Amino acid sequence: MTATPSLPVTNELINCLSNIQSKWLISHSKLVELKFGQILNTTDRPIANVYFPLTGFISMFVEMTDERPVEMGLIGSEGMLGATLSLGKLNAPMLAVVRGPGKALQIDAMVFCQYLKTNASLQEILQRYLYVLIQQLSLAGACMHSHEVSQRLARWLLMVQDRCHASQFNLTHQHLAEMIGVRRSAVTIAAGVFQRTGLIRYSRGQIEVLSRAGLAHASCQCYFASLSLQKKEFHTPHINKT
Repeated sequence: MTATPSLPVTNELINCLSNIQSKWLISHSKLVELKFGQILNTTDRPIANVYFPLTGFISMFVEMTDERPVEMGLIGSEGMLGATLSLGKLNAPMLAVVRGPGKALQIDAMVFCQYLKTNASLQEILQRYLYVLIQQLSLAGACMHSHEVSQRLARWLLMVQDRCHASQFNLTHQHLAEMIGVRRSAVTIAAGVFQRTGLIRYSRGQIEVLSRAGLAHASCQCYFASLSLQKKEFHTPHINKT
């Protein structure tokens, strides 16, 4: 095991843990590279490792029989992959694929489970995180059926930028289409409008956000509702850092 005790933690969920919990987690983890397209979990297969992204992001997919997987949400530096272990479930509920390359803290799932058995407060924090995640996934499903392509595209671009911690990132129109559940041509039209109005710059798969304020205005309320869910549960006085 490669310990990383001096690593500056930038994962928001880790930052909500007590000092003892965060020190244990960092000392039992190793810093890994998340590579684009890397499959971290397969639906209903055992979870091998827990991931706390620091940069980059992981997409969660619902796999459909005879259909393409449907992308439902993102996990970045605000959360973790593997929180369902706190429910005693050892198999992954969804397909998890790296969409944004970056770095993450990785912990062996069985080591993590053993620690959870002796740490009720960590169990509680992870279950609160799961509650937020379930609400966010439900919101994403409703958004896909209720809002215009341009609104959904603006929302996802903001979500991606939040997790990449950069104004530029690589995503093709095809990947964006898969994210918001539409044809590539629909994304091309919406992205073209954003580019002409100065919200983004797009060239050969590289997107640069030029105006977050403009994208926020173009987005539906789901983006802000999702942020509010996380803030309400994890940025309140009841979090004990001692």
